[in-house]
Amino acid sequence: MNRNITTIVFTAVLLIGSAGMAGAHFTMVFPSDSEATVWDVTPEDYIAELGATKTIYLMWGHPYEHILFDMGSVPEVSVMKPDGTVEKLPTEEITVSGQDEEGELGTFKAYKASFTVDQEGDSIIFVKYEDEGENLIDFTKAVIHCGEEAWFGWDSKVGQQTEIIPYMRPYGMEESFVFGGKALYDGKVLAGAPVEVEIYHTLDAGKEIVETAEEMFSYDPPMVFTRLTKSNANGEFVYTLDEPGIWFVGATMEPETGQNIRGVFIIPVIEEFPPEEEAPLSSAELAQAVAEAKQAAEDAKEAAAGTPSTPGFGVILAVTGILGALFLAMRRK
Repeated sequence: MNRNITTIVFTAVLLIGSAGMAGAHFTMVFPSDSEATVWDVTPEDYIAELGATKTIYLMWGHPYEHILFDMGSVPEVSVMKPDGTVEKLPTEEITVSGQDEEGELGTFKAYKASFTVDQEGDSIIFVKYEDEGENLIDFTKAVIHCGEEAWFGWDSKVGQQTEIIPYMRPYGMEESFVFGGKALYDGKVLAGAPVEVEIYHTLDAGKEIVETAEEMFSYDPPMVFTRLTKSNANGEFVYTLDEPGIWFVGATMEPETGQNIRGVFIIPVIEEFPPEEEAPLSSAELAQAVAEAKQAAEDAKEAAAGTPSTPGFGVILAVTGILGALFLAMRRK
């Protein structure tokens, strides 16, 4: 995607104009060492060592555009440990820095909670947050993994009113992996439900990509902010998470009256592994590189022939020419 921004005035107008048509609200459940580093969340933050204290930060806003709102009620936070025991976690009100829907910087009401990772396996943080302004009750889950090959607990049901049960283990997933799951409402299949899919951006990255989207897709920019699919008759859905980062997947029960009730699953996606390596030189390319190196050596000898120097200087120049030519040939790859 081209992210070059060329017109400052146009950029500012787009940022303000995007506020009324921004992407979906989500409860952001981010592990971090402090409020100062909460926005630098990475997939590694959802990994823990045995005996560590894990602090979870809870914010309300648009992950894609990095737009924040004050949390309008105190979230209920619990953890289901790998052995199935559930612990309710006390919350503490805090403030975090960010931007509002008008693009103005400020501080926003948020919360945090902590727990001790005392078992290997997968602990599920699950949160209930009610927002009257959005007419929404938001149930969110995130997995904290501990222990080599201790891959159990990640698909457990925690009993949320609307809940996503993942089919894929939600850690160790690379970019472009497909994530699938089942949406439940009151423990039963939630068929035909809208499923929103959105990735988190830092403040600077969010500004840049929103500006680019507004410019490229002025007819409907939010279509690339929040992706959308639906659950099938069995409540199942799939979606390809095509970038590394922190992804939000939410299925919503939309009753005829009353508040919408959404279940959200957070998936940390790592970069491609193993990293793509440069392709080796083909036989023809290697032959060309050797020929260029030989020519460089001959040029070096001619240059050294008429130059008074210590014995062997011409040889040194020749070798240097060969190495330099091979280096340049490799860099072209």
